[in-house]
Amino acid sequence: MLGLLLAAGPSVSRDGVSPAVHDWLSAFITKIDEADHARRPSAGNKASGRVVVRVEVAEDGTVKRAEVERSSGSSALDQRAIAAVRAVSPFTAPPAELLAGADVTDLSFPLQLGR
Repeated sequence: MLGLLLAAGPSVSRDGVSPAVHDWLSAFITKIDEADHARRPSAGNKASGRVVVRVEVAEDGTVKRAEVERSSGSSALDQRAIAAVRAVSPFTAPPAELLAGADVTDLSFPLQLGR
C-alpha cells in the first residue's frame, strides 16, 4: 500500500523495506483505517474514495503535520482522511531507519476510505 524507497540493509524484504519498517507502516495505516471507521456515522456518510495524504511523524510518534497531497475530489472525504490521521496521534515511535537521523519522518501514502 505504501511505496517507500529505503536503502537496502542486512534484513530487507523483496520490496526494499525492513520488517520493522513494514510492520510499523502497516500498523500505522491499520490504525488510521480503524479511526476512520470509528468516527464515521453508521447510516450517514457513505462517500468513498482515495485520498493521498502527506504526514509528518515525530520521533515520539506524534503526528506533527497532516495534509492532502492529492484530493479525492470531495472536500468532505479529504477532511475525513485528515481527521482519521490526526486521531491516531500519538502513535508508537517510528523505527530509527524511517527517521534517518532526523527528528521526524515524512510519509506520503494513499488512503482508501468508505470501503
